[in-house]
Amino acid sequence: MPVINRIAAFAPEMTAWRHWLHRHPELEFDLPQTAAFVARKLREFGVDEIHEGIATSGIVALIHGRGPGPVIGLRSDMDALPLAETTGKDWASEHPGKMHACGHDGHMTMLLGAAKYLAETRNFAGSVALIFQPAEEEGGGGEVMVKAGIMERFGISQVYGMHNAPNLTLGAFETGPGPVMAAVDTAWVTVTGKGGHGATPEVCIDPVLSIVAMVQALQTIVSRNTSAIDQLVVSINEIHVGTANNVVPESGWFSATIRSFDPAVRDMVEDRFRTIVHGQAAAFGVSVDIRYERGYPPTVNTASNAAFAADVAREISGADLVRDDVERDMGAEDFSYMLEARPGAFVFLGIGPGAGLHHPAYDFNDEAAPIGASYFVRLVERALPAK
Repeated sequence: MPVINRIAAFAPEMTAWRHWLHRHPELEFDLPQTAAFVARKLREFGVDEIHEGIATSGIVALIHGRGPGPVIGLRSDMDALPLAETTGKDWASEHPGKMHACGHDGHMTMLLGAAKYLAETRNFAGSVALIFQPAEEEGGGGEVMVKAGIMERFGISQVYGMHNAPNLTLGAFETGPGPVMAAVDTAWVTVTGKGGHGATPEVCIDPVLSIVAMVQALQTIVSRNTSAIDQLVVSINEIHVGTANNVVPESGWFSATIRSFDPAVRDMVEDRFRTIVHGQAAAFGVSVDIRYERGYPPTVNTASNAAFAADVAREISGADLVRDDVERDMGAEDFSYMLEARPGAFVFLGIGPGAGLHHPAYDFNDEAAPIGASYFVRLVERALPAK
């Protein structure tokens, strides 16, 4: 079964929605224009219930089918990124320094397209909960919505999410059982020594040397404390120290991103990180302050739901364009909190060639929107068959 004919028919409307959303990007939880647009469209479609203001700007909307049955949740994120857009498109961001560089405008469009069709046809038993979530990029809006009780409040029994994938063939789907995206933790380390003149380092305590030693030693966590079978990334991507070439600075700092899948590995990394930093600090005679924050947990698909999602995707795109054993991705996603709360699956949808995610030249491919909307619809109709 290809793209649903009715959805193909209103694809130009979907493109118009997406372009409006792309022109009006908003960040984190502060999404007044975005949330108002989504709610307005849902009212136009005639959905049965619209619950606004969850997690500040989140929305859960319900469409009831032709009889009693379970509730299936479908989620889209809504927030943009703090980037200056360089696409030059007619629908480029009108908000300086903000843009939809991760395709959440496309995600909203696909879920709105599914909502329009499902509200028209209602060819299912039970209910659909349309989850429009803020603050995926920063702030953990998925966790906030789960803690606000949306799963219990709306009786959601299973939940599905989707993310676009640039440079994956248009219409291709990828998913798999178990972990598909990593946990993400972040560490910031401030190192304080004793500043002075660069010509007399012997009377100083140089934080530069200690930071260099710490950064090098931290790489042994992956190479010497972790099995080659386990997947782990410890990346130090920021080092800030010094102001002049003849001054020993008083202090400096660096930060790291840590990506893992196994909870035991995650615990080990934090322990080793702290031990190594404190050990190097003692060796160089500096003081340190470590801020180590646990971020999003790994995104773990329920095996049976992932298999079901892949089977539905085959209906839409054909078997040749569906992979159900995708390799783990070291990126992170706060849909993970919803999968901790309920069984479900997260899939990736190819949107064809183009700039990658989080790039200022990125733009969602509107040809993918009817494909994603059709996938969401068939998930519902197959998971909740009308009697």
